Amino acid sequence: MTAGWRGQLALHYTRDGDRTIALDRHSGPLRVLQRLYPEGPGICHHVLVHPPGGVVGGDTLDVQARLEPGTHAVVTTPGATRFYRSDGAPALQSATLALADGARMEWLPLENIAHSGCIAGNRLTLDLAPGAEALGWDVLALGLPAAGDPFVRGSFEQQVHLPGVWLERGRIAADDTALLDGPLGLAGRRVLATLWFAAGTALPAARRTALVDAARELAAADALAATCGVTSAHAPVVVLRLLADRVEPAMALLVRVRAAWRRLAWGLAAEPPRIWRT
Repeated sequence: MTAGWRGQLALHYTRDGDRTIALDRHSGPLRVLQRLYPEGPGICHHVLVHPPGGVVGGDTLDVQARLEPGTHAVVTTPGATRFYRSDGAPALQSATLALADGARMEWLPLENIAHSGCIAGNRLTLDLAPGAEALGWDVLALGLPAAGDPFVRGSFEQQVHLPGVWLERGRIAADDTALLDGPLGLAGRRVLATLWFAAGTALPAARRTALVDAARELAAADALAATCGVTSAHAPVVVLRLLADRVEPAMALLVRVRAAWRRLAWGLAAEPPRIWRT
């Protein structure tokens, strides 16, 4: 059994006048590919890459992002993160986003693909000061059934945590047919996604309602309407969840809702990360 790769990336965003600047430090196979400013100097778009191209048993990828007051970062990846077969050791991908008062962050990685035989986990922790706000998503594809790679062995664990407010944690095992195929589970669908808007303090009721209503309106007009829901069970968080058969329609809906939330919450245009268009 191999020890596996360990990749670490620390991102530190500070404000220099009207510009968000970033310092990054990395060790192992995890680093920044590009830093872009398509919206002007106040919003830093970062593209993160993992050069090996996949994660196997024993690998650990860890991102630590710290945003100082008044900064705004948009972080994405150029492609899916693929979790491959394990010989017994788990693989773990984790990120901690720590935002100071007045900071904003958008955490928008492309999908995770859990190939059959993987034993893996994906964890996200949000540390939001009062006045900080973050928007992000998590998209998981279980295997690639259309390519002859169904998810029939292994397991995948997911966790999103806003301490003291919201903890979402689940484990999907390939042999749990009641969960994977049952009508109260995934009902045969192999793509699941969560989109969230979170704040360091309670969102005003009118603002929460506007975010929920905008997401519900877009979901109702989408082909995924029957497998999509939007809630705000806690005052600092709004959450959209959906199930799909393929990644592309799920991601398309998330992109539309993200654009609506950006406009409503921050008065910003959609501005999809440039890497998605190359």
